Amino acid sequence: MSEKSAGLPLGRVMMSTAAAGLAVGVFAADFNKTHIYNPEWTPHAKIHTGQTMSMGLGLALATLYGLWARPRASRIALDGAAVTGSIYHLGQLTAGLYPGTATADPPRKDNWSQLLTTVPVLVLTGVGYLLERRRMTNADGGGRRA
Repeated sequence: MSEKSAGLPLGRVMMSTAAAGLAVGVFAADFNKTHIYNPEWTPHAKIHTGQTMSMGLGLALATLYGLWARPRASRIALDGAAVTGSIYHLGQLTAGLYPGTATADPPRKDNWSQLLTTVPVLVLTGVGYLLERRRMTNADGGGRRA
């Protein structure tokens, strides 16, 4: 089935799927006994977990707003949605570079298991962005849209 026959822009749907995954995923990953309910974590550490969950939800909602707020999303809104849809995951990729951090608490291995979700979500967002850019360019007759 082609993108036109589906009735929804495939690129925006792909980016929306990634954003919805972020909105749910941050809570699935952190609102549990290993993070926010971990008795060994200090209140200050837990506030950063809360901040991370709220930021993930906010970025997901900003992404969805940028993609769907107007019937015909502008190029600027699409660019913004690509940024807000990626920034959490890019932050996750760089978080392990800070001193004293690990991707898992002992006894689990520090094996960057987050890559199993982070990389596919970034690819989904990137491919969705490129498809939507192409669709918008074709719909505009090849011209640039503001």
